[in-house]
Formats: sequence, structure tokens, C-alpha cells
Amino acid sequence: MWNIIMILLISLLIALVEVPYLRRNAMKKEMLVFFILLVVGTGLGIAESLEVNIPNPLDWITFVYKPFSDFIYGIVE
Repeated sequence: MWNIIMILLISLLIALVEVPYLRRNAMKKEMLVFFILLVVGTGLGIAESLEVNIPNPLDWITFVYKPFSDFIYGIVE
């Protein structure tokens, strides 16, 4: 529970530091991207603290290229 509270407080602190600069310079698109990345990062941090099994993107890349790799390896042998 404390981990989640700390993650949320740190995310809030990051937003409080960054948002005034983005507003002052009228960076609307950058602010949208900032909030999307902040929410995704906060969500992943909370999920990690709850020990949720988060899939690794490298597993998906391996799944896609494994047949091709096996084919090339079979030719070279």
C-alpha cells in the first residue's frame, strides 16, 4: 500500500514540476504526450509494486523472428 502511495506522490511531484513550464510555453501537444507517458509509467510502476506479471516486449519479438531464425540456422548447418 505504501509503495502505491509513494509512486502516486512521485508522479504528482513530477507533474507539478513539469506542467507549469508546458503551460507557460503553450505546448499542448507535448503536454498531452507527457500525461500519456506519465499515466503509463505510473500504471506500470503500480503494477510492478503489486507483483503483477507484465509481459516483456522482447518475448513478442522473439516469437515473431524465431521461425525465420530457425530456418536460417537450418540452412547454415
